[in-house]
Amino acid sequence: MFLFSTKGLIASAALAMTVTAAQAQDVTLRGASMFDEEHAFTITLRKFEELVAENYGGDIAFDLRLNGELGVESDYVTYLNQGVAVDYTILAPSNMAVFSESIPLMDMPFLFRDLDHWDAVLSSDTLTPLEDDLREAAGIVIVGYTGGGVRNLASAEPITNMEELAGHRMRVMGAPIQAQTFSATGAAPSAIAYNEVYNAIQTGVIAGFENEAASIQNLKFYEVAPHISLTQHTITVRPIVMSAKIFDGLPTDLQDAIMAAGAEAGSFGRALESGQDGEKLQEMIDAGQITVHEFDGRDTMLELVQPVQDAYAAELGATELLTAIRGM
Repeated sequence: MFLFSTKGLIASAALAMTVTAAQAQDVTLRGASMFDEEHAFTITLRKFEELVAENYGGDIAFDLRLNGELGVESDYVTYLNQGVAVDYTILAPSNMAVFSESIPLMDMPFLFRDLDHWDAVLSSDTLTPLEDDLREAAGIVIVGYTGGGVRNLASAEPITNMEELAGHRMRVMGAPIQAQTFSATGAAPSAIAYNEVYNAIQTGVIAGFENEAASIQNLKFYEVAPHISLTQHTITVRPIVMSAKIFDGLPTDLQDAIMAAGAEAGSFGRALESGQDGEKLQEMIDAGQITVHEFDGRDTMLELVQPVQDAYAAELGATELLTAIRGM
């Protein structure tokens, strides 16, 4: 004979009803982009939203704030970590270094040989150790990878060779590996907030920075840094990310939908941005906004930078990972 507790049944039923009701509630996810609707990042985030809605059986809405309304990427990182204000966005790995020392490895200058190498790495599970570290250290979940912009030097005056690069006062992202890399080439890098770059060049605090064409065009950096030197030092890796505090509180089927959407939106975004990169550069050339210079000495830069990469990976215990990336 089996005895059933009426109180237990009532409690179990109440819990089931609560869970069902929670899952049935409308979910609104809050996003952020520093750019307008025309930028590849925003287009990719819109694709992500569309795919999440398609893959998820419940009701979901998105509140994506554009044009830096919620601040810059360093602000987004803090919000994601705390689970406030921003639930999803696209970030440069170096801007997450404040929480995870290892994450900038996926965005090191001169890491990828070409677009095929870059896409092969991002389409694989090679970067899983960095994803796991970011989740544990920062409370940020990587759901996909976009990027594909080729970063070059942008400067007030032409920088065309190693001699002109020596002592060049340039802005770099905040991760130490960025400054170490460009210091090795002879430049004089410094970490300046992204929203201060325009004025810093205009007032002579720095003489230039490094970035991809889409952002130079979108934020009109060509007005103060019209000389583009084709160092082609980075093919960007830009994770689509979510706050772990928000993600972990979502129904399992919505989590699954987000992960599937992130992978597909990332592939979409990589094709979009890598395809647009040359077009954006040409648009600025045709408009007379920039002058493009070949850079004489890229092979020398590579030789100077590799020991810095090796030392950085060794310090993180990531030599095996770096070797795996180089070997793909």
